[in-house]
Amino acid sequence: MAAPACRPASGVVEATPVSSGVVEDVIDGDTVDLTIGGRTERVRLLGVDAPESVAPQVPEQCYGREASDALTELIPPGSVVEISRDVEARDRYGRLLLYLVRADDGLFVNLWLVETGLADAVSYEPNTAHQGDFARARRTAVADGAGLWGACEGPDQPLE
Repeated sequence: MAAPACRPASGVVEATPVSSGVVEDVIDGDTVDLTIGGRTERVRLLGVDAPESVAPQVPEQCYGREASDALTELIPPGSVVEISRDVEARDRYGRLLLYLVRADDGLFVNLWLVETGLADAVSYEPNTAHQGDFARARRTAVADGAGLWGACEGPDQPLE
């Protein structure tokens, strides 16, 4: 799957310096396990919401499997990613909240998911550093009928 290279927007205020991690596992279209500094952490990608494919209390949603499979292809186990935070370090479930950039080519993973229609753009205050970029990508994906926007009646739709 071809992916446009996108760098994170300049001027982002980060709570921690940019560092890197290694992908251990892709859980679904917006959650991965990374090894960072010798520890494995569950990571929720900031600014995006992919359809559910594995949540125990939520039925699988339209385009959930496609989003999960595409993210696995994009950053398979062993991939090195640059990581950066926004304002909050963790969500209420204890997952790290991060932006990911593929180290080998600079692809901004979070933005790519929205651009290709694999995830919706969702910003939760105060983690809004890339909100404008994600909103623009969403508008284009919706207009083009990309990914879930062409295959489903929008996000959060159960499988038929």
